[in-house]
Amino acid sequence: MAKLYFKYGAMNSSKSAQALITKFNYEEQGMAVWLIKPAADTRYGREEITSRVGLSQKADVIEESTDILERFRDREREFFDVIIADESQFFTPAQIEQLREIVDLYHVPVICFGLRTDFQTHLFPGSARLLELADSISEIKTICACGNKAIVNARLDDDGNVITEGAQVVLGGNDRYVAMCHSCWKKAIARGKEGR
Repeated sequence: MAKLYFKYGAMNSSKSAQALITKFNYEEQGMAVWLIKPAADTRYGREEITSRVGLSQKADVIEESTDILERFRDREREFFDVIIADESQFFTPAQIEQLREIVDLYHVPVICFGLRTDFQTHLFPGSARLLELADSISEIKTICACGNKAIVNARLDDDGNVITEGAQVVLGGNDRYVAMCHSCWKKAIARGKEGR
C-alpha cells in the first residue's frame, strides 16, 4: 500500500543525502523516481539537490504556484514508481495536499524530506501539513555540540551569534545555521543578549 512519508530532521541531519540514497536504492531495483524540490531552495543551484557529503542530483523544480497533482498527471505517461521530495518544508499546504492525492488516487508512494521547524522553533506551513496528513512520520536525528539530540535550527548572524528575529526563510548552510539542543539554544540566546 502506498503511503505519504515525512522524514524530518534538524539542519545537518543528512536529509538530502538520505533522499538521494533512497532515490539510488529505488533506481537500483529498476524503478522510476520523480525527484522534486521547491523553487525556494536555491542554495546549490535551481535544479540541484546537493548534500553536505557530496552527493548531487538534478531535480524537477516546483514553483509555489505549481499544482503538483496536475504536473504529475501531465507526466503520467512516464509513470513513476515513487516520488521523492527534498526541502518539503517549503511546499505550500495545498501542494502537500496534492502529494497526498497522488498517494490516494495513483497508489504511488511519496517520501518527503525536510525541516520540521524554523529558527524560532515554529512549524513551517508545509511541515505542519505533512504532520497532519502523513501516514508515516520519522525523525532523522543529529546531535548538538554538547552531545544531546539537536532539535533547533539556530540561525547565526554574520558574527556567529544566535539570532531569533527575521524572515522565516533565509537560505544558508553551516555559515548561517547550526543544529542545537533546546537547552544550548536558550543559553546561546541569553549570551547574545548579555553581550548587547
